[in-house]
Amino acid sequence: MAKKTFKSNIKCMGCVAAVTPHLEKVEGLASWNVDITDPNKWLTVDVETEEVLDAVQDAVEKAGFKAEVVD
Repeated sequence: MAKKTFKSNIKCMGCVAAVTPHLEKVEGLASWNVDITDPNKWLTVDVETEEVLDAVQDAVEKAGFKAEVVD
């Protein structure tokens, strides 16, 4: 399992609610969390493999937000 961080523009609980159904569909995504209190709006994910990161980014974009891997 790998923990990765994305910088996002998911800024409120309504945004989290909008992205939730999209992220729940991602195979290989064990867990995720968005720190909406931080100015960078960090989206932290636990993924089974690195290949899942593209699917996470796609899911966030389908919900109308942006996510850029930072580590």
